[in-house]
Parts: sequence; structure tokens; C-alpha cells
Amino acid sequence: MNGFDTNVFVYACERSDPRRQRVALDLIDSTKDGIMVWQVACEFIAACRKLAEQGFTQAMAWKRLTEFLDVLPLVLPNPGVLRRAQQLHLESQYSFWDATLFAACLEAGITRLYTEDVPSQRPEGLEIVNPFA
Repeated sequence: MNGFDTNVFVYACERSDPRRQRVALDLIDSTKDGIMVWQVACEFIAACRKLAEQGFTQAMAWKRLTEFLDVLPLVLPNPGVLRRAQQLHLESQYSFWDATLFAACLEAGITRLYTEDVPSQRPEGLEIVNPFA
């Protein structure tokens, strides 16, 4: 299965970089076994405030999230996510937010994560791909 980081969804809505927007939209559209983890859904709404200067409102963000969820199943966290996040955060020294995202992906069975933020050290079992490179 494939997962997406928040930046992919934000770029799909951002009009300031048409190439990056097209890459994000094409990736979301062409990934047949994609899913969205809960953390990313929440972060998307919060991150869209940066698009306000483009006229992208919070109501529009909620509408787009609904559209994304029409094609991508939403995966809710389970208790194992926090345990795995703790391990990744403390033992592998990932930031807290990266550790929780990686843990959510691994617990959900995601084997590939699309993100612009590729860490130098990748968690075992999770391929991280920058579609914008």
C-alpha cells in the first residue's frame, strides 16, 4: 500500500507552483492502492491556512479533504502507533511528528510513503519517495 504525507495534498491545492500541483494531483489520481492516515488528514486542514493568501479558505480545505477521502480510505490510529512512534522517536532519533507518521504508516501496512521530506535515515519497512524531485 501507498501513503501520502501532508505536503502532497497541500501541493495538490496550491496554485503558486503549477508543476508541483500537477505532480501531486497526478500522483493521487494514479495511485490505486493509496490510503490516508488520520494524522495527515488533520495536518492537511491545519496546513491549508498557508494557502489563504491564494484565496483558499478553510471551508475549501474541508471540501478538498472530503474529495480526497472519496478516493483514499482513511486509516485511524491504533494503540500500536504510539508504541512504535515512541520507539522510532527515542531509538532512531526521528522528530516526534516524523516518528508518528512513520509509525502510522507501518501499522497500517503502508510500504511506500510519498513525501517531499525525505529523511537521511529511513525506517525499516518503509520506502520513502520524493515525487517532486
